[in-house]
Amino acid sequence: MPESSNDRKNVSKHILPASSNLLGLCFILINFIKLWKMNKKVDMVIDKFVGMSIVLFLIASVLSYMAMRTGRKAVLYERVADIVFLFGLFFVTVISLMIAFEVL
Repeated sequence: MPESSNDRKNVSKHILPASSNLLGLCFILINFIKLWKMNKKVDMVIDKFVGMSIVLFLIASVLSYMAMRTGRKAVLYERVADIVFLFGLFFVTVISLMIAFEVL
């Protein structure tokens, strides 16, 4: 059964600040990785994961903002933003584990 605009959970107002904060964290993480000398192979892979996280959190931020500003396609934008945000969280988790264990 499709959700109406009254009973759907408006997660866009939560995705926007969370994804923009995590976007800033990823920029800090890139600088941290550049300053901290670790295995070159691990460093290169972490850089790629952080880059993908930045792109995902940026897309989630834009889509959640669009969901709050539009009327017709708000549900679609919100669902896509939610999925993209979860992928970004997955990448940040992988990055954290790679830094913690320096595994590759």
